[in-house]
Amino acid sequence: MVVVGRATRLATFAAAWTKAYDGVMRLGVTTDTDDGTGTVLKTEPAAATAAQVEAVFGQFRGGYDQRPPAYSAVKIAGERAYRRARRGEVVEPAARRVEIASLELVQYAAPDVTFRATVGGGTYLRGLARDVGAALGCGGHLVRLRRTAVGPFQVTEAVAPDAVSAASVRDVGVLVAHLRRRDVDPSERDAVVHGRPIRRDPVPDTREPVAVFSGGELLAVAEVEGEQLKPRVVVTDA
Repeated sequence: MVVVGRATRLATFAAAWTKAYDGVMRLGVTTDTDDGTGTVLKTEPAAATAAQVEAVFGQFRGGYDQRPPAYSAVKIAGERAYRRARRGEVVEPAARRVEIASLELVQYAAPDVTFRATVGGGTYLRGLARDVGAALGCGGHLVRLRRTAVGPFQVTEAVAPDAVSAASVRDVGVLVAHLRRRDVDPSERDAVVHGRPIRRDPVPDTREPVAVFSGGELLAVAEVEGEQLKPRVVVTDA
């Protein structure tokens, strides 16, 4: 998915979308990057059975505390982990909770495990491959990955870069379709596009952002402050 123009202001809302993948993890080999681009750290026999792989997959479904890869963009003391790792430092980012909505064993031809997964934002599939291998006692890393969906968008709907046209561009409102919606009248529209607050009613009191629309046009994303909605991200011209 590519976000352009003023829609880039809303890219953070898409970051939390679930993502679906098809991939292959290789058991028996651990690398420093948790994928095939890294240096091999350890090699062990991959003697697991398909039943054992399926049982271990079951341990990760639903979610678990995952340590991001050392070579990742996670910040440690204000610096990207991969920068520290490239200097030869021992890097161990703090574990964080990730959600594994589904994890399916598609095929097992030792040492390769073909899988399909749907995960929440912030999940590293490299980390999942590493952790599955560790749980099986032989180590593992990711050798192939293909993203098949991001939120409501499927790879079957993808358009090649040289084939993009105006008709290919989706409405920016899709990025905030999951938020509460507040429709405005013409006078309120003018206030919103100039960043001025409007009354919150009929939106209930909430800590979540609110998408402000005028007809079918997304104007802004606002925050609730008492009885008002205060525009924080305006995405339309005055």
